[in-house]
Parts: sequence; structure tokens; C-alpha cells
Amino acid sequence: MLYSELKCSPEILQAVERMGFTEMTEVQEKAIPVMMAGKDVIAKAPTGTGKTCAFGIPIIERINPESNKPQAVILAPTRELAQQIAEELTELAHFLPKVRIVCVYGGANIQRQAEKLKKGCQIVVATPGRLMDHMHHKNIDVSGVTSIVLDEADEMLNMGFYKDVRRIIDSMKARKSLCMFSATISREVMDIGWLYQRDAEEISVQPVLESQPKIHQYKLLTTGRNKLADLAQIIISGEYKRVMVFCNTKFTTAILTNQLARLNFVVDCLHGDLSQSDRNKIMASFREGNIAVLVATDVAARGIDVDDVDAVINYDVPGANEHYTHRIGRTGRAKREGVSYLMYTAEETKRVDELLRLTRNEAIPVHWNEDHTALIEEKVEKVDKFQIRSYF
Repeated sequence: MLYSELKCSPEILQAVERMGFTEMTEVQEKAIPVMMAGKDVIAKAPTGTGKTCAFGIPIIERINPESNKPQAVILAPTRELAQQIAEELTELAHFLPKVRIVCVYGGANIQRQAEKLKKGCQIVVATPGRLMDHMHHKNIDVSGVTSIVLDEADEMLNMGFYKDVRRIIDSMKARKSLCMFSATISREVMDIGWLYQRDAEEISVQPVLESQPKIHQYKLLTTGRNKLADLAQIIISGEYKRVMVFCNTKFTTAILTNQLARLNFVVDCLHGDLSQSDRNKIMASFREGNIAVLVATDVAARGIDVDDVDAVINYDVPGANEHYTHRIGRTGRAKREGVSYLMYTAEETKRVDELLRLTRNEAIPVHWNEDHTALIEEKVEKVDKFQIRSYF
């Protein structure tokens, strides 16, 4: 379905055209009419299927621009994703100057955010914790909020925000619709649906084959002693110019960054303890190619929009199964091919096999050649190296 066929305001159609979109994705075609009718939605859709426009267009269409009180709240699990959503909504409202969007998240100056809220807005994009802070300090009036959207609902609720999300929904007495977009329908997502949604329209979207990331996935058996050397050699032998390396803890991230810097790699790290301004500077440097290797915790796995990451290396085996899919999804974007490596020790073999089975991914085992300069694929039958499947 073409956007030109959509029954919405000329300003929205003009903005969509300005953004370079002509044809709707499946989730947009299914969700937009239902949400514009004011119905609840629970949508299972993979990352990268155009969810922001799917809920952003109906929200902006139903806004009363003459009122400066918040009328819609969009919750996201991370500040990066919240910022990304707010930027896209701002683009959608480009020709609607009276529609104001404010983004609030932890790690930034709460007073500056409070000042923006007090100036008035119709749409608030927020992380749950920071929205609770603003509500506690009475910086925001949610009495007029009629629409709530939970984006990446599974991740948000699994991160421990379940009680905060419930408190936020409970506080919005004027609520008319609650819509959830999620890569998986976890028990927590179902619980929120049962508690707060009425006759929700269920939408399920499979990854489109043409838009699936083409990622060569490999796994390398290593040891604690050889891990750093193996990582460095992977980057050198592959001649990768932009690499993301994922660790499970902030401590490992910091240590590994220092070790790689001593080996003369141009490297920096990204984790939850950094201030928002520092995080923004690091991401800008990485996008511009001034940083070759970005070492990160899973806080960076979502909401980072860098199209040309050459390789993703799992220095640590992910603690949560779904993190593997989100990590490797940072490469192979914008119809490019990408490469991912999963490093593991002998003790982690069973865990790795389970991880790949449950996420429905295939990773080719590799080992070093005799002079340790190139990785050699081990023979495995019936493996499609390009295939990355969603994990739901």
C-alpha cells in the first residue's frame, strides 16, 4: 500500500514524502488504520520494520495541536531508542509547527527537561524511570494523556521496568488506548495486555526476506589467555574499519578498551555509566569513522543507527538469548553484508549451542590457520551463512 493511499492529513503525507518513503511496510499497513480508529494494538514485529512510523503517524494525527498539554506518551527501554523515536516523530511533524515533542531520559539534566515540559508539548517520549522522576516532581501533567505506546515492550519489561510501567499506566486516568510493539510476546508483555488492553488488535509481522540482514555468522573457540590476542587478530586479519565489540559488564568493557588502546587500536567504549553528552560524542565519532573499534555493553545494542558497521564481535557470550540477535543486528544493515563473531571457551560450548538453537541462528565454527593469520571455516552441513532469523 502506498502512503498516498493513506487517509491522513496532507501535512503528514508531505512529511513522509520528505523523508523519502512512498510504500508502507507490513507493520505500518496493518497498524496505522487500527490505531487511527483508536483501538488497542499488540504487535509482534522485528526490529527494522518501520514501527516508529506505524505508531507515530496515528499519534500525530489524533493530537489536538491547540492544546499544549501532553496527550500521548511513548515509552522506550533506552535513552538511545527514545532519542531515535523523538527524532523520527519530529520529522513526521515537520509541517505541523504547533505539534511539539519532548524527549526525557536518564543521564541528562532533569531541570532542563523540566523546563521543556513546562513550555508545553503534546507528545512525550520517555524512558520509564525518568518519566517517573518527572511525575514525582510534578514536572508533567499526565491528566490529559489518552494514548500510550510501549515500544520494544519485551526489552523494557525484562529490564525491570514492569512496576514502573504499571504505575505510569495507572496514573493516566484519561487513557483511551494502549499499544505495544514488541519483537517477542513475553509473559510480561502478555500480563500488561491482559491488565490494560481491551479487545486489542493482534498484529504479527515476519521479517521480509529482502530486508533481512545478510550476516555471515562465525563462532571461535578460544581460551581466557588467548581471548584478547584472538580479538585483535580477527580485526587485523579481516581489515575491518568499523567494528563493534560487545561485553557483558561495564568493568570488562573498560578493561578491554584500555588493552586494545595499548595495542594501538583507535578505540573507545560505551556503557551506562557515561554521561549522555559523552555517549553522544562517542557515537558521533564512531559514525564519522574517527573511532575504529567501539566496545560496548548491551545498553548500546538497541537504538544505535549506524549503517556501515563492518563486523560485530561478541567478546562475551550474551547473558540473555535475545541480546545475541540485537548485537549482531548492528551489522549487515542498509542492504549491506556484515560479519559477526561469537567468541567462547570450552566451558561455554553447551551455552553457545543452546543460544544459537533458541535464537534460530547458525554460526559457522572457525579456527586459525598454522601461522595464526587467517580464520578457516570448519565443514558444517546444511548451513545458510547469510541467514539471520528472528528469535520469536
